[in-house]
Amino acid sequence: MSDLTLTARVVDRIEEVPADAWDACAGSDNPFVSHAFLNTLEISGSVGHGTGWLPQHIVLEDAAGEIHAAVPLYVKGHSQGEYVFDHGWAEAYERVGGRYYPKLQVAVPFSPVPGPRLLVKPCAEAPAMRSALIEALTGTAEKSRLSSLHITFCQKNEALDLVEHGYLHRLGTQYHWTNRGYASFDDFLGELASRKRKAIRKERASVAATGLDIRALSGDDLTSSHWDAFFEFYMDTGSRKWGRPYLNRAFFEALQQTLRDRIVLVMAFRGGTPIAGALNLRGNDALYGRNWGAVEEIPNLHFECCYYRAIDYAIAHKLARVEAGAQGEHKIQRGYLPVETHSAHWIADAGFRDAVADYLARERRVMLNEIAGLQTLSPFRQENDPEK
Repeated sequence: MSDLTLTARVVDRIEEVPADAWDACAGSDNPFVSHAFLNTLEISGSVGHGTGWLPQHIVLEDAAGEIHAAVPLYVKGHSQGEYVFDHGWAEAYERVGGRYYPKLQVAVPFSPVPGPRLLVKPCAEAPAMRSALIEALTGTAEKSRLSSLHITFCQKNEALDLVEHGYLHRLGTQYHWTNRGYASFDDFLGELASRKRKAIRKERASVAATGLDIRALSGDDLTSSHWDAFFEFYMDTGSRKWGRPYLNRAFFEALQQTLRDRIVLVMAFRGGTPIAGALNLRGNDALYGRNWGAVEEIPNLHFECCYYRAIDYAIAHKLARVEAGAQGEHKIQRGYLPVETHSAHWIADAGFRDAVADYLARERRVMLNEIAGLQTLSPFRQENDPEK
């Protein structure tokens, strides 16, 4: 790495790192690794002491204090809010007398959004800096004497780099919609098999018949009353799904202040009263779906707000894709196709590492077969498809 000497430094609050320095490493494409988003989690108290997510971010800096690389790192006291499930690993390790928690986690808390995790300022020496960052991560894990280090929802090239440094590779899947240069939603529907096209039109028509006013709100269009309503939706959904929602009301208020122009909040109104909403964040070329909630059960409203309105928005704003998040094979029939996701794992105990490696090798084969099978469920017309 030429004559540049970099030193790793751990910071327990991201606000200790200048926002422009962090974002020079993170880039501008993915809002979830931005200084603003990660700081919003911290200042709202959604992560920090008492949450099981303790920030211990690493930065690499030169002798003058200039930051060249960074990584969002947390000490975890549990496996909640990660969406890459390792509860089985924890139970197995503890059954043989090991202590799985606390562990180290490189991630964006509560956000199963794939993106960069090894944040390196663009330059000719970026590969060497990424390697130095991995070595700093591994060194931190070794010194911590904790059970493991997990880098979740990283990019494929990062996962392969981590494998070169002795990490284990895990494969997952999500569902993303790809914009093929569509001029309109009907243009998109035109590429689907007739039966799938009719089903989507029927779903959208049923929602339209309710007379609900559905709008995508961003920037100055958003008010505290919108966030009050959405937080009610979020709490209702969270309490039904996993018992204790991760984000607090202060998070959404802070999000409005820090990332207002990245927010796309799709809300459904009945007579001016919000009854449902879907929160998205916008990147440079993608719309990322995050949270959904409603106080009325209306058939197909979830599909309309979360999937179809997101497609409408992506087409109108010429975004390359919509990432609809984890789980849900029902997304396939609505044009969201399976894609690979990647994570990498460092295990301290050699015996436990071998057991996890064996499990991941078998899981990877199953996952590849599953993704191939899911691809056959695509609603798009095939070359020789008689159903037009």
